[in-house]
Amino acid sequence: MALSCSSLCSNLSLIRLCGLRTNIITNGLYTPYMSCQSRLPLCRHYSSSGVRRGIGRYVTSRLQRVNSRYEGFLKRRFPRFFQLYHTFMEGFKLLFQDAKDVRRIKTKMVSDGLQFQDLPYREMEKLRQFRRGMIKALPLVVISIPPFANYLVFVLMYFFPRQLLIPHFWTPRQQVEFQGVYHSLRVRHHWPVLKGLEYTSLQVKDNQLQSRLKDLCAKVQSGETPQVSEILAVRSLFSGPPLGIKRMSVDQMRHVSRLLFLTPLLPGFLIGRRLNSHALELLQLDRALSRLGPHQLSDFELRQACYVRGLNSNSLCINQCREWLFQWLHMSSSLKDSEVSLLLHSIVFLSANYPNGPSRH
Repeated sequence: MALSCSSLCSNLSLIRLCGLRTNIITNGLYTPYMSCQSRLPLCRHYSSSGVRRGIGRYVTSRLQRVNSRYEGFLKRRFPRFFQLYHTFMEGFKLLFQDAKDVRRIKTKMVSDGLQFQDLPYREMEKLRQFRRGMIKALPLVVISIPPFANYLVFVLMYFFPRQLLIPHFWTPRQQVEFQGVYHSLRVRHHWPVLKGLEYTSLQVKDNQLQSRLKDLCAKVQSGETPQVSEILAVRSLFSGPPLGIKRMSVDQMRHVSRLLFLTPLLPGFLIGRRLNSHALELLQLDRALSRLGPHQLSDFELRQACYVRGLNSNSLCINQCREWLFQWLHMSSSLKDSEVSLLLHSIVFLSANYPNGPSRH
C-alpha cells in the first residue's frame, strides 16, 4: 500500500511539473502504471525547451539593448564613423538577404529544370547583379586572407569605396555619385565606337546599307537621337561580317566592352566570348522585362534598368526614363540572338544624346 501511494504521488508531481494533461484516468486518479522511462523524457523535453526559449529571448533582448547603446554612443561621439558603420551593417543585411534569394532561385531552377531565360525579370536581374557583385568583391576577400590584413582592408575600403566595395555598401549619395563617375567613363568610348563604325562602313559592299550606316553615325555625332526604325534598317550588318559580335575588329570589341563595364585587357577571342555572353544575357533580360511590362517597375528599378542599358538615369526625370526604356524595348524586341551586336551598339545610338533630338519611334 505504501508503494502504491508513493507511486501515485510520484505520478502527480511529475504531471504537475510538466504541465501535461493525460486521458489515462482511473476512478478520478492518475494511473500508477505509467513507466518512468516514458515520463522522464517528456518532462525533460518540455521543461528544457521552454527554458531554452526563455534564455534565447533574454540573450537576444540584452544584445539588442547593448547594440542600441553602442550605436547611440557612436552617433553622438563619432558621427562620421557611425555613418560608415551603419552603412556596413545595412549592407551586410542586404547582402545576406540577396544570398538567400539567390539560393532560393537556384534551388528552384534545379528542381523545376529551368534555364536563366525562363526566369521572371526580377529573378534574372537578381542573379546578374549578385554574380557581378561577388566577382568585384573577390579581390578584396583574397587581400584579407593573410593575418592582420583585415586592418589594411578596412583602410582601403574607407579610402577607395568605389573601386573596392559593391553597391550594397554604398550610401545613397555614393550610389548617385559613383554611377555618375562610371557613366562618364562609359561616355568616353561613345566617340571611338562611332568612329569604328564609320571606318568599318567602308568595307560594306551594299551601297544602300553603307549609306544608312554612315547617316546613322553622322546623326548621333551631330547631337541627335535616331529613331528605332533607322537603327533596325542596318541590322543585317550586325549579324555577320563585318560587325557581328565575333566578327568585328578587336579594337571595336575593346571599346564596346567599356560600354558594359567589362575589362578590355584580355585577348581578342576572350573579349568576343564575354561580349557575346553579356549581350545575350541583356537580350534575355529585355525579353523578360517586356513580358513583365516596364510599368510594373518601381522608380528605383526603372532607373537601374535604364542605367544598365547605357543611360545616365539619375540626371533625368522618371517619365523620361520610362519613355526611353519603352523605346529601347521596342528596338530589342525586334532582334534575334544573332543580332546582339546591334543591341550593344544601340547603347551609343539611343543614349548618347538623349533626351536631345527626336526620340519617338
